[in-house]
Amino acid sequence: MASYRIAVLGDRESVLGFKALGLDVFPAESVEEARSTLHRLAKENYAVVYLTEQLAQYMTDDLGRYKDELTPAVILIPGKEGSLGIGMANVKKSVERAVGADIL
Repeated sequence: MASYRIAVLGDRESVLGFKALGLDVFPAESVEEARSTLHRLAKENYAVVYLTEQLAQYMTDDLGRYKDELTPAVILIPGKEGSLGIGMANVKKSVERAVGADIL
């Protein structure tokens, strides 16, 4: 059985701290670099990819590609500038879809 890994993808300042937690860190300074890295990680043994909201806001088509896939689960996190609310909006949509009502 393959062991899965966890990646953190975003601008350098936002992701470097995750290295101390033992996560694989992938700094991306452009949306194009983040796109290619995300697609590469999806082909490798990454079960979870944490992605900063700042990059995710420009990658909706790319994220849609993995939305219904088992791996990788792409989880949006705030970047160094703070939260844009995108990650929480996605959680809210998922809960509504699962429960049938907005409980958040």
